[in-house]
Amino acid sequence: MSGPVFVCAAIFYRTGEKTMIEMHTGRPPTLAPRGMVACPHALASEAGVEILKAGGSAVDAAIAASAALSVIYPHMAGLGGDAFWLIYDAKQNSVRCLDGAGCAAASASIETFRARGMNEIPFRGILPATLTVPGAVASWCEAHAAHGRLPLARDLAAAAGYAREGFPVTERLANWIAATAPELAQNREAAAIFLKSGEAPRAGQSLVNRDLARSIEAVGDGGRDAYYEGEIAKELSRYAGANGGFFTEADFRAQRAQWREPISTDYHGVRIYQTPPPTQGISVLQMLNLIEPFDLSAMEYLGADHVHFLVQAKQIAYHDRDRWIADPAFTNVPVERLLSRAYADERRALIDPARALPWDKVPSYGSLAGDTVYICAVDSEGNAASLIHSLYGVFGSCVVAGKSGIVLQNRSAYFSLDPSHPNKLAPGKRPLHTLIASLAFRDDKLWQVFGCMGADGQPQIQLQAYVAMIDFGLNVQQAIESPRWLSGRFALGEPRDLLNMEGRYPEGTLKELERRGHVLNRWGAWNEVAGHAHGISIDPVTGARSGGSDPRSDGAAIGY
Repeated sequence: MSGPVFVCAAIFYRTGEKTMIEMHTGRPPTLAPRGMVACPHALASEAGVEILKAGGSAVDAAIAASAALSVIYPHMAGLGGDAFWLIYDAKQNSVRCLDGAGCAAASASIETFRARGMNEIPFRGILPATLTVPGAVASWCEAHAAHGRLPLARDLAAAAGYAREGFPVTERLANWIAATAPELAQNREAAAIFLKSGEAPRAGQSLVNRDLARSIEAVGDGGRDAYYEGEIAKELSRYAGANGGFFTEADFRAQRAQWREPISTDYHGVRIYQTPPPTQGISVLQMLNLIEPFDLSAMEYLGADHVHFLVQAKQIAYHDRDRWIADPAFTNVPVERLLSRAYADERRALIDPARALPWDKVPSYGSLAGDTVYICAVDSEGNAASLIHSLYGVFGSCVVAGKSGIVLQNRSAYFSLDPSHPNKLAPGKRPLHTLIASLAFRDDKLWQVFGCMGADGQPQIQLQAYVAMIDFGLNVQQAIESPRWLSGRFALGEPRDLLNMEGRYPEGTLKELERRGHVLNRWGAWNEVAGHAHGISIDPVTGARSGGSDPRSDGAAIGY
């Protein structure tokens, strides 16, 4: 899917011993003195900023944007999805992680799928839709209880309004509805919302979901209990029972968001925090540990060496991810060992500066399929919310549960049915999550709130952005607009070591990477599959907020 037609050009010149980069991008960073919100739809960013202006906290603003995206970006987020947070409390100078992952139903088991003749969990339909309980709303309510300043109903008002009164469909959403129409058409409720008269809407047409408006308003009025112990849980459970699904009212009552300790590492003087297992946030930190000894700043930005070293680090870190990362409540995840400098030194020996590291040397598997929304918010007091929220696949399971108006996720498709695998399906367990969020600090001061969509690509996108900002001195908007690569297959049958690259890379870089043995897939100049990234930088001297938003999305960084 092609994106904007403007180009992002880089000019290199030397001053002393330092290579300087002058980036010409399609838009400058957004600058604001007090608060800011950035996410993949401008209306959702605006909803968050209005909350900040009304006296809400960064968490209030993030909830407002997340809820709005659940309506106006329904292919990527919703009340039927999961979410993870990193929350920075400026007064306490502390970072907390909130785990909003949904747990598998009590009736979930590998044997259930084996009895149906299945060796893997289907990607679409009622089975993945109801195998895990949605966790995002529980995370909203828990975050709001700890850090909210405005009533929850106020935070959710914009979202409820867009669902009840309608909103104009963007060209991207129209395209995704059309692309997913065969799957949406198999669910009567989904088709009634997204395929009125049997056709996908055109860009600019209004889309209404009044059932979803009622669900959002119920959460605003009754909080967690309205969703997990009230009429919403009853309707979702009724729908599951009537259609051969898994979760029940008891599963909803048991669902809770959990406060967790974040994980972190130091990279060239920057402390970067990530969400812990069961997410893949550890992969970002491992990749940074692997590449830190290399002098990337002396390399040509977007040159062959720059790309080559990062791709090698990705392959090594993802091998560990697929071997070890799972729900830590069910399996021992050796986080301390994986993040140790000694382990990074040991694994770094696998990196060959001259040749690509083949997958058969460092086995891995996975998929880049998946869609997500990322929201970052900073308030006037310097508090920050880094929130990742997703349905997993485009429109999740493509199932709308009865009269709830809620699109259910298909995150449970990431479970393994291999009884010997750490990420194997089990009752009450959370699957490996591709969802990750980050915060970064310089000199113990919040510097960056950053994240992206992109499923398996999320750690790779964060790696490229942080290297661009830290090693090459780019601002957040320049880093986001830079050409992007993603390593990994997008479909069965493709090579597992496929290196997908946007076409704005220099031709010399592409040819040299092929000479080194990389299997290249050349995308167009811009590709939405390369992810939507958004970030907010905080100037350590002036305190100004500088926001970046991805032109691969419909988003904006908006401040006041």
